[in-house]
Amino acid sequence: MSIPDKNKPFPLEGYNRLCFLKNCIKNPNISVGDYTYYDDFEDVANFEKNVKYHFDFVGDKLLIGKFCMIASDVTFIMNGANHLTDAISSYPFAIFGGDWKDAMKGKSYPSKGDTVIGNDVWIGYKATILPGVQIGDGAIIASNATVTKNVEPYAIVGGNPARLIRKRFSETEIEKLLKLSWWDWPIEKITKNLKALTGDKLQELGDYI
Repeated sequence: MSIPDKNKPFPLEGYNRLCFLKNCIKNPNISVGDYTYYDDFEDVANFEKNVKYHFDFVGDKLLIGKFCMIASDVTFIMNGANHLTDAISSYPFAIFGGDWKDAMKGKSYPSKGDTVIGNDVWIGYKATILPGVQIGDGAIIASNATVTKNVEPYAIVGGNPARLIRKRFSETEIEKLLKLSWWDWPIEKITKNLKALTGDKLQELGDYI
């Protein structure tokens, strides 16, 4: 059985613009699951450059599951981009110090928590994901979409702001697929069931559902 090496940064021989992303990440606040890949037109190092406003002192994390597909120029906006919205001015006076250093005393900048991408999620070219968004397993994010709120499992969303286009399967089928969680199978079992996993008939997975 010949299986791609999940620990190999560049799994396609002679092509260094697609990587198994977990092997190319240096930021400890970014976590990526096995076999998730990132494809960039120029340089895979652009991935971390496109995780914007991700400051250590904020502490939020970008968590990405297994077997995701992330296209070039996808941007993640993190909580460091947030400003006050309930004050007269949203200007961040305090960060400049001096006589302004206590301007935020007793207040804090808004945070929407970690950004979480499920498993088997496809994020299209130039999509933008806003802070704290959670994208469910099996979802598809259309090219140029701006995702401002959570996306349900196996939903296809697009537009700015992103809205539901359709569900990939019926609610009953989605429930079965989430229970199946094939991405957590041993890789040998996944490999043996590739025909069913790349088909469109849930019943072909037989005993597993």
